[in-house]
Formats: sequence, structure tokens, C-alpha cells
Amino acid sequence: MSEVFLYEHTPNPEKVIARAARLCYSPATLEELTKEIDESDVDKFIQKLFQLGHLSPFEHASVTFGIKCSRACSHQAVRHRIASFSQKSQRYISENNFKFFIPKTIKNSDFKMDYYILMAQIQLLYNKMKETEIPNEDIRYILPNACETLFFVTMNFRELLHFFNVRCCQRAQWEIRYIAMKMLWFARQIAPNIFMGAGPSCYTNGSCPEGKMSCGKFKWVKEIFSDNDKLISESKVNDNEIE
Repeated sequence: MSEVFLYEHTPNPEKVIARAARLCYSPATLEELTKEIDESDVDKFIQKLFQLGHLSPFEHASVTFGIKCSRACSHQAVRHRIASFSQKSQRYISENNFKFFIPKTIKNSDFKMDYYILMAQIQLLYNKMKETEIPNEDIRYILPNACETLFFVTMNFRELLHFFNVRCCQRAQWEIRYIAMKMLWFARQIAPNIFMGAGPSCYTNGSCPEGKMSCGKFKWVKEIFSDNDKLISESKVNDNEIE
């Protein structure tokens, strides 16, 4: 199944952000900002930033995740350009025995065996081509979107809030949605004052931006995203499988 690992994050991220906010809204000097800040002030400044829509201070904190997913999913993730990515290379690393994902909709359909046969045929052709002078960078063209990939991603907190707005939505493709939900669960452990209210737009703003394309599940979405246990449990319910 798809996996999310938390690797690193800004130490005391909420205090870093609160100090940045304090610099903007109080006469404190840089020396004064190095002193310990009360938890009540942290909460106050973070709430003020949300109320004013002043989100640039959230860019001073970041988090790094390790992700295992399909290439189909990673192609969506890298579209978030205000982030740093490092991905397993299919040019420099051979896929002599590549692992692949199979969506449950296909695994539970009449096309299951056709899918497995196709993956085996691709693997056979890949291995045959590896015995020739064809370079690895060209052989990789035959690898499927189902192929497993690994990547690192680092995002600042402002971009994470946007990422969760878009990718936690029920209209998002299911694999990246479940990855986003797992990432959100981790983010809430790091900075609960910032991310407990994070999630799809309908949860954060109280209204759906999808118009007629809305999933119509606002009550269910609110129930899932307001409870961390339900959030992490739901992120695994319809996860894909890997072979």
C-alpha cells in the first residue's frame, strides 16, 4: 500500500511562526524575539494570522516527508511547485523486478488477470532490453504508471495548508487523497494549532468550491476531519495494493 514517513520538520514550528507574526504586529526588537514566548501568545498570534488571512509567516516552518506510491500518484504530487522533490530515478536505478500497484477496482474486476499478465509482459520485455545496448534512460519508457516509486518532499506550512485543501477533497484522485490524509495526520502531531483546522476546502471554509461537482458529503467530511483517529483510519480504508 501507499506509505508516508515523517522525516524532519522545523523544531518548535508554531513558536517560529508566532515570532514572525509578533515581529509584524508588535514593537518587539529582534533581540526580544529570541526570548521564550508564552504558549498563550503562540495561540493568539496563530489565530490572528488565520483571521487576517496573513499566511506568509507560515512559510518559515517546513516539514519533510518520504512517500511510497505509484508513478501515477507522484505525477500529481510534483505539480505542487512550491515544494522540493527528490524522486527515485528510473534512469539510474534498474527496474529488473519492479513492484507495481493494482487499484482495488481492477483487482475486483474481470480484468484482474489481464492486468497481471500485462505487468509480467512489461517486466519480461524490460529485462530482455536490458541485455542489449539500449540505454536505461530509453528502456524506462515502457514502464507503467502503476510502477512503485519513492520520493522525498519538503513543503512549508503555507503550501501544506493549500495541498490539504486540494488533495484531501473527495474530488481528488483517491491515491493522492489518502496520502494527503496521512500527511495531515502527521502535520497535526507537529503543529496542532495550525493543522487541526486543515483539510479540504469545505472543512476549512464551510463551503464547497466545486459547485455542481460537489460530492455532497459535507457532514461526513466534517466528522472524519475533526477526529484524528477517524482521519488516519479512513486514509487506509480504500488504499491500493502493491505486488
